[in-house]
Amino acid sequence: VEALRKSFFGVEVLHGVSFELEEGEILGLVGENGSGKSTSMNILGGVHRRDSGAIRLDGAAFAPESPSAAQKAGIAFIHQELNLFENLSIEENLHIGGFPRFGFSPLIDRRAIARHTREALAAVDLNHPPSYPVARLSQGERPLVEIANAISQDSRIINFDEPTTSLTNRETARLFEIIRRLKARGIAMIYISHILDDVLALCDSVTVLRDGHVVGSAPVEDMSRERMIQLMVGRELTQLFPEISDRVQGEPVLELEGITQPGIVRDISLKLKKGEVLGIAGLMGSGRSELARIVFGLDPFESGRIRIDGTVIAEPRAATMMSRGMALLTENRRIEGLLMEANIQDNAALPSLPWFGKGPLGVLNSAAMSRDIDRAVDRVGTNTRDYVGTLAKHLSGGNQQKVVIAKWLMREPKIFILDEPTRGIDVGAKYEVYKIIDELAALGTALIVISSEFEELIGIADRILVMAHGEIVAEHGRDNFDRERILKSAMWVAKSRAAAQ
Repeated sequence: VEALRKSFFGVEVLHGVSFELEEGEILGLVGENGSGKSTSMNILGGVHRRDSGAIRLDGAAFAPESPSAAQKAGIAFIHQELNLFENLSIEENLHIGGFPRFGFSPLIDRRAIARHTREALAAVDLNHPPSYPVARLSQGERPLVEIANAISQDSRIINFDEPTTSLTNRETARLFEIIRRLKARGIAMIYISHILDDVLALCDSVTVLRDGHVVGSAPVEDMSRERMIQLMVGRELTQLFPEISDRVQGEPVLELEGITQPGIVRDISLKLKKGEVLGIAGLMGSGRSELARIVFGLDPFESGRIRIDGTVIAEPRAATMMSRGMALLTENRRIEGLLMEANIQDNAALPSLPWFGKGPLGVLNSAAMSRDIDRAVDRVGTNTRDYVGTLAKHLSGGNQQKVVIAKWLMREPKIFILDEPTRGIDVGAKYEVYKIIDELAALGTALIVISSEFEELIGIADRILVMAHGEIVAEHGRDNFDRERILKSAMWVAKSRAAAQ
């Protein structure tokens, strides 16, 4: 890839990006959100056309006019948002581009489909029948289906875009084993990830992008986590978390008493104080996100009570919780947090539209709404303030997350639940989200932060609760935060439960 340049609406986003990929090499491509990684990959994959520069495949000029042209040339993509149809089976997903038929007849050759699918699944050690529904696959199995599809199409280059953001450690290890096996077969790979430790463990070389420029490229042994961060952000980042402000904690604003939903959570009791950041840690499947949905009124619970400001909420529905000052940032911003085809302004205004109605017909007060949106967007530091008409799908992951936060800040919540607030965003954007959390707590907002990254909770929380199998199994105060102790709190219970069963 030589000196790629690309502009959108007169703004140049790639400024001469160059890199090389050899047969059987794993190239780590890292950079902050908006650095140009996705644009570069979209040009390689035939989604966008370059303005200038060149791509050479085996020394020959390569200019894919479409994704199908790139696919025919042996280039495959494993996206963070997997391109699988959940309502179809594995074999139907693998052959969605064209089903084998009997000769020239319109009849589909089901046996050929099943045989081809079994061969593809065997290559990634996925032991499911071809007719197995994709909806029933675990998060860790779904990327393997896409890899199987890439292998079955004789792909020579596979691009991975944040493939581990929703995976457990065990699922990640399994994926890495498959990737190393592909490398041994001579398949070249580009691996995009914000998890820099994974890049160091997996890749042969690393190329770092910043603001559309290549700012560093070296063999992995000449890179370090600190060096990559310095290149990504353009300065030495001496600390990953902001200094915690003086938080004056007040009376409890949220109290849970014995919240139970069979098979989901059991006997959950906690108190959240004004100005407190309460972290909730746990392994995947521990019930953290399910608890957040119950508290916000999205899912039911069988027994227990929820109090806000000392008052029992008789009918805890989402609308009721919002009216009592609660906000929820869900773990999947693209599906549950944003309307991807809507712009920044429409997304930010959505939860607060009733506040901007005027007159008996409820006509929107557009001037007041725009003023409040600008204030909220400024507050979270989104660098697209002057482009509130930009569609959410065109924003970087970090800016998408900031828009979700901004839409809730417009309601001035007194209780804010954030589920995996930094998943899939870069180290610089993470720092900015941590600052927002700290500033909200300093102003008296009570926050619950759910995260799979224990270091993250240690860096920002006042107190950490650990969940396992739907129960709270441990509590750690800031004076005794320790990653190993927190992990043991979750793992010990998990192991003891497994032994009992």
